[in-house]
Amino acid sequence: MITIVGLGYGAPEALSLGAYRVLTAGQDIYFRTHHHPTVAWLKDQGVTGESFDDFYEDNLDFESVYNQIVQELCSLAVAGQQVVYAVPGDPWVAEETVRLLIAEAKKRGFTVSVISSLSGLDAVFATLQIDPTDGLTVLDALALPSDYPGQALLITQVYSRLVASQVKLWLLEFFPAETVVTVVRAAGVPDQERVERLALEDLDRLDWIDHLTSVYLPAQDRVGAGSGCDYPLDPIIEVMQELRSEHGCPWDREQTHESLKPYMLEECYEVWDAIDEGNPAKLCDELGDLLLQVVFHAQIAAENDDFDANDVVQAITAKLVRRHPHVFSDTKVRGVGDVMVNWESIKKAEKLTGERTSALDGIPRHLAGLAKAQKIQAKAAKVGFTWPDLSGVIDKLVEELGELKEALALPSGVHRRERVEEELGDVLFALANLARYTDTEAEVAINGTINRFDRRFRWIEQQLAERGKQMKELSLQELLAWWAKAKSEE
Repeated sequence: MITIVGLGYGAPEALSLGAYRVLTAGQDIYFRTHHHPTVAWLKDQGVTGESFDDFYEDNLDFESVYNQIVQELCSLAVAGQQVVYAVPGDPWVAEETVRLLIAEAKKRGFTVSVISSLSGLDAVFATLQIDPTDGLTVLDALALPSDYPGQALLITQVYSRLVASQVKLWLLEFFPAETVVTVVRAAGVPDQERVERLALEDLDRLDWIDHLTSVYLPAQDRVGAGSGCDYPLDPIIEVMQELRSEHGCPWDREQTHESLKPYMLEECYEVWDAIDEGNPAKLCDELGDLLLQVVFHAQIAAENDDFDANDVVQAITAKLVRRHPHVFSDTKVRGVGDVMVNWESIKKAEKLTGERTSALDGIPRHLAGLAKAQKIQAKAAKVGFTWPDLSGVIDKLVEELGELKEALALPSGVHRRERVEEELGDVLFALANLARYTDTEAEVAINGTINRFDRRFRWIEQQLAERGKQMKELSLQELLAWWAKAKSEE
């Protein structure tokens, strides 16, 4: 049997008599966390127990933590132990482990009883002097909806400045930066309660935010006056929904993630071209085409019940906040180098354990050759597989050129063709490594050369045409002279 007891919102008087009797009955107690004021008070009364705080350190997300807690408790119960599981607040209010534990117990066939205490919500209502029946939506800061519910809000689980930043960004989609919010910490707990009213834009600047913090926003008359875009994604999403509908466009209806792959790649390259041309109007147009591809894929996913455009925006917003702790949290950096180190560390932590087995995993399979070569070399370098200095890179390039020269000297035939292909690939790989070593993007470099060749070649064609000549009429030396002149003209 498992008995779940609520610890109340943090003050001793919030602990119910029933919960106190269970906690003092001498059974084995397992606290979800020791980071709660009532736990310290119980210790003074001689009531102690183990906690699952270590689980928070060992897992990458809360879902994994909660599942591990439930499995541990169930294992104890199955072994015949009388388990007391103590959680902050009221077990029936915003306590995910309780919901999971009751469901698991039902499947395994053992008993769970729940003893309530006053929740943190009760304390917040009293501190703010609000009646929730007047119209109030309670939200979890870790599961914010895509739309504003349209009434007063109480956002719980604002346990850090990073989470406060995410809440702020979400609220700024609907309200001006100067909108006043109320931050409450440790409501109802003597000597710990703190309440402050401040502008929404300053929400994540409070240095005393902790795991007992909530944010309250009174009902607002005006929604959508924030600093969001004048043109949200709704119009283009609605157009795409119409195009994909049964009375829409036959071609659009037939498209899949797979069939759209070439168009996504094509649009990326057209954006690249617009940037190279330095043409803002063209860049704007091409970015629109690229956005269309994102919306197209999101609509297909929505029809498959996988995700929708809102999920895409929310995910990238959360990722940006998470990967910039030097902006949205307390992390200090000394420059770009520290930012990149943090970025890579956070990216690594985001990956599920066991998802990658090699240091070279995670490179897109269809990335352009030179770019892919640089990516794979950079990953190898992070684990020490790299030359100590530039001279080693140059020596390797010279070595590969020598081997290519040997391959070219072989007699004609299949073997020669295969050797030349292999050795030429090695030369290109070595060149890509040289580009990486000199902080040069190989794809940018080769495309720059291609553009210069294209420009100079066309100039020569034009000059010869004006003189009534064609290239094939000139010797190589004459063409090289024209090439030199094209370079000097630039």
